[in-house]
Amino acid sequence: MDRSKLYRRFRTLLVANRGEIACRVIRTARAMGLRTVAIYSEADREAMHVALADEAVLLGPARARDSYLNIERLIEAARKTGAEAVHPGYGFLSENAEFAQACYDAGLVFVGPTAGMMTAMGSKSGSKELMEKAGVPLVSGYHGEAQDEATLAKAADKIGFPVLVKASAGGGGRGMRIVRSADELAPAIVSAKREAKAAFGDDRMLIEKYVDNPRHIEVQIIGDSHGNLLSLFERECTLQRRHQKVIEEAPSPTLNAAQRETVCAAARKAAGAVNYVGAGTIEFVSDGKDVFFIEMNTRLQVEHPVTELITGIDLVEWQLRVAFGEALPLKQDEIRINGHAVEARVYAENPTKNFMPSVGRISTWRLPAETGGLRIDAGYREGDTVSPYYDAMLAKVIAWAPTRDVAIERLNRGLEESDVRGIVTNIPFLSALMTHPKVRANAIDTGFIERELAVLTAAAPAPGELELCAAVAAIVNEERQTAHAEASSPWQTFGWQPVGRRQRSFAFRVGHGPEQKIALNYGSGPSTLVIGERELAFTIAAKDGGFDLTLDGVKSSVAAVIDGHELYLRTRNGRFDLHWVDPFGGESEEHVGEDKIAAPLPGTVVAVLAEEGTKLEKGAPILTLEVMKMEQTLRAPYAGVLKSIKCKVGDIVQEGVELAMVEPAGE
Repeated sequence: MDRSKLYRRFRTLLVANRGEIACRVIRTARAMGLRTVAIYSEADREAMHVALADEAVLLGPARARDSYLNIERLIEAARKTGAEAVHPGYGFLSENAEFAQACYDAGLVFVGPTAGMMTAMGSKSGSKELMEKAGVPLVSGYHGEAQDEATLAKAADKIGFPVLVKASAGGGGRGMRIVRSADELAPAIVSAKREAKAAFGDDRMLIEKYVDNPRHIEVQIIGDSHGNLLSLFERECTLQRRHQKVIEEAPSPTLNAAQRETVCAAARKAAGAVNYVGAGTIEFVSDGKDVFFIEMNTRLQVEHPVTELITGIDLVEWQLRVAFGEALPLKQDEIRINGHAVEARVYAENPTKNFMPSVGRISTWRLPAETGGLRIDAGYREGDTVSPYYDAMLAKVIAWAPTRDVAIERLNRGLEESDVRGIVTNIPFLSALMTHPKVRANAIDTGFIERELAVLTAAAPAPGELELCAAVAAIVNEERQTAHAEASSPWQTFGWQPVGRRQRSFAFRVGHGPEQKIALNYGSGPSTLVIGERELAFTIAAKDGGFDLTLDGVKSSVAAVIDGHELYLRTRNGRFDLHWVDPFGGESEEHVGEDKIAAPLPGTVVAVLAEEGTKLEKGAPILTLEVMKMEQTLRAPYAGVLKSIKCKVGDIVQEGVELAMVEPAGE
């Protein structure tokens, strides 16, 4: 390849991605004086990354294959805007060798490795063959070209169950299944292939021995076109769910100095096998004693900020400088660890409903200020819409501190100060995770979240006296703020009443639980709140994001969000979601039974797993939907007979549409 076409200085960068990573790349590129071009789908017309860029090009319809995965349209967007280089971010086409080659053929600088390097290392199968030759330790497995069912079954039997079936291309837990017995293998392969094809356009599989109680450790590497190759220490990514990382930290609290040098040296050896240029990650699995190579990601990782915070290096800036053809500015012995960093991924998903993705308009977006060791990487704002077409990650909250314990405390404080409304998020789940004593003690493995799920998703404590008073205070504070805008309103003075003393009653409930009542006395004299037999004097002092509530002389800070009759509160006792019962009646809620087999979100039917007339046990799989790039299997809510299937493979279904009907046993 012509080196002058591979690496050269450029002025205009097209960012071939969306969401948080597109915003992240645009900010660094602009700080370096580059002009930036965003691309977007019809679903992302008003997206944050579109607003940040100097120019933006519409690619096509919402579905990724018609927009963000369309190589021809991406190259044309670069041509139209005069872009000289392309940054792929992560996900989508970031590890697609065909895209990297298409950029080169079009005369564009691809900010990443060459197509050849990507093919060699981006394929989990191919990279393992290289690592075998290079002497890097591997988990035993099959990574051959033959993909027929008999070959894969024979390989799994030889390796010994349990095994891990996973897509050779891509990552993020997609196209990955743990298989514990031979009879589970065939359906797992079919499902993993289908998911991998949808996410990466490549359904090739590999099989490797599943390491029980494993830890996930990865090393950040970066190389330049002058032969320099550096490792920027390791990250611990053991806290995962469905093979998707949830919490990441750097450096790993599991490794000592000698182990760190060993794994970093192995990572440099792995990348050096292809004279790697660009940023990448070498991933290892550990059984508690040894580490084994599992794959290389030939791109930037979601969790790169924790490495940036402990090294003081902007990895995106270094990526761009490498693409300019510059040498890396530091040598290996000049890179040192400073402190500890922890990152949490904020997703639009409901942990209490099997982490079902949540879509809709963001009505409230409050994330903490980037001070005191906190960093926020976000791709959404208040008023933005979370669509069902893409990954559900909204933002990352990252904390740095001199020690791990303090970094965890700072991260948890940042999560406690994060309020996102209008959709359901995993923020309370992340807080529960970060305060779990075993997480604090680093007594974890990749199966920890699944084992502790009941604890991590436990219902919030019932609201007490403080929360009920805070709920009334939140309503009154909002009414007062609204009235304050009207100069002549008597409500400018809290509790204004023309004469005498009045009482106003409130009722709240959590979910479908019992109502809890509280009264507000106001008018002449001090205002009080009455709960049962107790009467409490109170005052409110408004502040940004909430107010100070003083009850009988004790002041408490309260964060509050009101969305219609839904109240979110954060007090010293935790997070609380309350429903304000309409004092004038007219409550009309649809109660959907658990027996309704309906689409939880808009999605595509990708498999029908049972035939009409089949007798089903409770929990038997009926059909599979692809929702937000992940597969969701809908199951029988009770034992019975599958009376009807109301959809077929390929159907695009809307949220709430009934897809199947089961007749209970005995009817």
